[in-house]
Amino acid sequence: MAREMQKNSMFIEHGPEAFDNGDIRKNLDDDGREKRTGTWLTASAHIITAVIGSGVLSLAWAIAQLGWVAGPAVLMAFSFITYFTSTLLADCYRAPDPVTGKRNYTYMDVVRAYLGGRKVQLCGLAQYGNLIGVTIGYTITASISMVAVKRSNCFHKYGHHVKCNTSNYPFMVIFACIQMVLSQIPNFHKLSWLSILAAIMSFAYSSIGLGLSVAKAAGGGPVRTSLTGVTVGVDVLGPEKVWRTFQAIGDIAFAYAYSTVLIEIQDTLKSSPAENKVMKRASFVGVSTTTMFYVLCGCVGYAAFGNDAPGNFLTGFGFYEPFWLIDLANICIAIHLIGAYQVFCQPTFGFVEKWCARHWPDNKFITSEHALNIPCYGVYYINSFRLVWRTVYVIVTAVIAMIFPFFNDFVGLLGAASFWPLTVYFPIEMYIAQSKLPKFSFTWTWLKILSWACLVVSIVAAAGSIQGLAQDIFDKGRESKRSKESIMAGDRDGECERSFNDNLRSMVPKGSPTSKDEGDNLVATTPKPRQDDEAKEYERKREKEGR
Repeated sequence: MAREMQKNSMFIEHGPEAFDNGDIRKNLDDDGREKRTGTWLTASAHIITAVIGSGVLSLAWAIAQLGWVAGPAVLMAFSFITYFTSTLLADCYRAPDPVTGKRNYTYMDVVRAYLGGRKVQLCGLAQYGNLIGVTIGYTITASISMVAVKRSNCFHKYGHHVKCNTSNYPFMVIFACIQMVLSQIPNFHKLSWLSILAAIMSFAYSSIGLGLSVAKAAGGGPVRTSLTGVTVGVDVLGPEKVWRTFQAIGDIAFAYAYSTVLIEIQDTLKSSPAENKVMKRASFVGVSTTTMFYVLCGCVGYAAFGNDAPGNFLTGFGFYEPFWLIDLANICIAIHLIGAYQVFCQPTFGFVEKWCARHWPDNKFITSEHALNIPCYGVYYINSFRLVWRTVYVIVTAVIAMIFPFFNDFVGLLGAASFWPLTVYFPIEMYIAQSKLPKFSFTWTWLKILSWACLVVSIVAAAGSIQGLAQDIFDKGRESKRSKESIMAGDRDGECERSFNDNLRSMVPKGSPTSKDEGDNLVATTPKPRQDDEAKEYERKREKEGR
């Protein structure tokens, strides 16, 4: 039995000779897999790594759209909703009994055990679509943080008025190379050290951002805040206020979501004490910790920047000095995203590898493990299929990130589409099925009301994301058009200036031994002709059309 499980499982990393040892069964869990060693601490680290992204630094913008009343209220409401539904989902890890039932290794397995039918495919589509989108988005965000370090040094050296433009592409390549190496970590069970490191980094850059915001708020200055957020007619137009409110609510709702990896995290926990109890404790620690940072960073950031809060006050240069501290914060963001990328891609890796092993169990390329003795580490088992497939995945996500630099807006749309089914709908429906709640009972009714309310939030946030995506594409197209026109205008100005200079030089008598020097002096001291009024009017008209 154990030998057969080893053949078909991508999670057991023992060599064949280990099964000849009579004590090997002591190292296996009740399902024949390698004994799990996870605790509430490692699970909390996974949750914090998954939940606290660099988006914590954009919550000041979200609070600015909602104001002092609705902003903190929405933060607290979604922290409660996320924690509550995560406890429901934690009880579904085993079926039918939450303590003694059969283990389910993935979210799809849980939905299959309790609901079945087409809902399994819908769950898989929402979950893995979101996971893949997030890894692409993290590639973009990490490169932005790396670029911010280089730009910060440039601003410090040459002044804040300098553009200091830097390409993101080299940093995306660097990030992808790091992920190619880390992606060879076999599974979620071996990922705890990276999650702990990433969680520490998230605390570091959140604390730096919080400290800088406190210093700016304490320093005073003309900052406008209000109970209702940005003011219509002053900061934004009426329709823009509505769209921004939708986007802010969606950003806060998605900032807590980690249901896409909850079951995979719970599958790393040892069986005693019961996994569902440990997972609930880890969820409480993770959600309460993130809520504390969210409220502090969001509210203090709003107090510091007011209605003009940037989308990210570290990479968006809400701060310029002290430049070394901002560099440190952006480095911490990049390191955190390195770990977060792995947390979100490991479920996809495991799903594809198990599916292939199940369909081609006799294919040595897919199932065979080759032992490699690594100094200071021990024996590491290399799987050829894992090496190739995971490397290709990282390359593809990096290429997509390069082709679509505005993909983060699309990730927001994916988050809106997957928030309701994965975070709210499936946990509630599975709890109703598990508890056999009668229809129209009190508990059944209020759970349904909660589910439908969150559906409305998802729809509203999706609308805001679509508008934001369309606006971003339009802005980038307009920026590209202006850039081309600027280049063409520069070429025309260059030709005019060269012609004017040649005419000046022709005014100097030829044959004089100093004719060249005199001509150059005349060019240098004569004021250049400015564009005529017609050309200026043309440029103003094009500018107006662009707006």
